[in-house]
Order: sequence, then C-alpha cells, then structure tokens
Amino acid sequence: MKLNITNETGKLKSVVLGIPDSIGEIPTLEESYDAKSYHSIQSGIYPKEEDIVLEMNAFESILKKYDVEIYRPKLIRNYNQIFARDVAFVIDDKMIISNIIDERYDEQDAYRKIFARVGWKHIVNLPETAHIEGGDVIVWNDFVFVGTSYNPDYRSLKTARTNEYSIEILKEYFPKKRFIDLDLKKNDQNPHLGVLHLDCTFNPIGADKCIIYKNGFVDESDYQLIIDIFGEENCFCVSDEEMFEMFPNIFSISPKVVVSDQSFKRMNDFLRSEWNFTVEEIPYREISKMGGLLRCSTMPLIRE
Repeated sequence: MKLNITNETGKLKSVVLGIPDSIGEIPTLEESYDAKSYHSIQSGIYPKEEDIVLEMNAFESILKKYDVEIYRPKLIRNYNQIFARDVAFVIDDKMIISNIIDERYDEQDAYRKIFARVGWKHIVNLPETAHIEGGDVIVWNDFVFVGTSYNPDYRSLKTARTNEYSIEILKEYFPKKRFIDLDLKKNDQNPHLGVLHLDCTFNPIGADKCIIYKNGFVDESDYQLIIDIFGEENCFCVSDEEMFEMFPNIFSISPKVVVSDQSFKRMNDFLRSEWNFTVEEIPYREISKMGGLLRCSTMPLIRE
C-alpha cells in the first residue's frame, strides 16, 4: 500500500473505518476517559450498541457511494473500537503509530494486518514517552497543526493526549513541514469546558476553508493564527453549544464533499448555500455521546 496524505480534503481513495460491534458494557464514571462520555454516563444517555451500528453503517454507505476502499480493524469482543483516528495516523507516505492511553492500548493489535500492508519502512514507532493521538494532528499541505496541552497538570488529565515531546519527534521525521502547536483547553468531566482533540475545535475543509471554535484554545493568539492563515472570510465559527455537539468534527471525502451530522442544520445549510459544498447528511448523534464524531471514526490512508 502506498500511503499518501498531504491534507485533510484531497479526494479520498482508501480509509480505515472503526467498527461498532461488541462495544461492551456501559463504563462507570471512573472508567470513562473523556469528558463527553463522562457527561453521557452521568446523564444516563450513553448510547446503545444497536444505535451505534446503524450510524456507522450509514457512514460506510456514504463512503461506498464515492468508491472509497474501506478497511476495518479486527474485532475485539467487548471493546470500543469506533474511533480509528487515534490508533495511528498518516503524514505524507508514513504511518505514525500513536502512543495512545493505556485504556485503549489493546486496540492496536486489531490493526496488525493493516500495518502489514503498509510495510515497516513506512511505519514510524515513537518513543514510549512521546504521547500523541491522531485526533490532535491535522495535516494541511506544508503545515501540520498539532493540538497539545501545556497544562502543569498534564499527567493527571485523562483528556491530555499529546505532549510537546511527540511534536519534537515528528519534526525530525518531517523536517520540511511547518509544525504549529496549539495549546488546548482540557477538562476531564465537563465537555463544555474543554476539548478532547484538536479536531473537536478546528477542522479544514475544501481548498482553503475551515471550521473553528474560538474558545477551545488556551491562548486566543492560537485561534487568531489560524484565522490569519485561512482568512476570516474562509472560517466558519461555531458556538459553545455547537462545539458541544461536535460541529467541527465532520469528514471530507473530497474538496467539495463532506459528511456531516444531519442535526447540524445551521452549518450544513451554510456549507451548501455559501460555500457550494455537497453535504452528505447522516445520523451520528449517538456516537457523539462518546466523545468523537465523523473524523474521529476514520483513519485516511490514501488521498489524491
């Protein structure tokens, strides 16, 4: 397999899609490892497996409609394997194996056949202390945006998944890229007060546009930097409540086609009427209750 990911929106040829089967029992509050799941468990609205299966099947159908080659991880019984994005991610022609949190470590075994198709020469294994997950990494041509946390309580925060050391390692592997580290607000229990990954607060779409949530960044200058790069007229800004519903975390099939949640009416209408996108709408409300949405469910392998 010849990997090729140079941005978030080139025409998608090949992707790994997570699997919704056999997700196991509802976690306890102590077992949850993101604020949205904590909120869902606490509120008694944690999703049922049959609903998750219906939503992921709808996503798979859209990908097939556009002739995307789909890979799936091997099933691990009673284990949540929905969010493929964080297990590994691709930059250019290399796949970086994430050092994910301990609670998800077994997931990587389910990807061994996919890793084997890539080949060891194109796989990067990071040092054990370089913590990173794919949801924090956004490849955009010459730029690589990386969400991180400089919070002094980093080690005690379950939602802090990417550290400064991992960014320094990636710079060594991709010396021609311009890395931009973005300090993200973190909160383990209240999803209104923090973001899990960078793609929950910022996501490029099309050739030169993005969706962005201003209050996801610790420093407003990080938000302003993105505005300066893309241009204010090319940025769709979401509200606090829209961030909570995970508006930024849609998925691009091509520069003109995105997959979005059918409940995101304000944004979907805007993307169609103002920016001339084709918006493929599917139900994804239940999966969102576990801290991720459409981008989180995928690991793109090849784009044109």
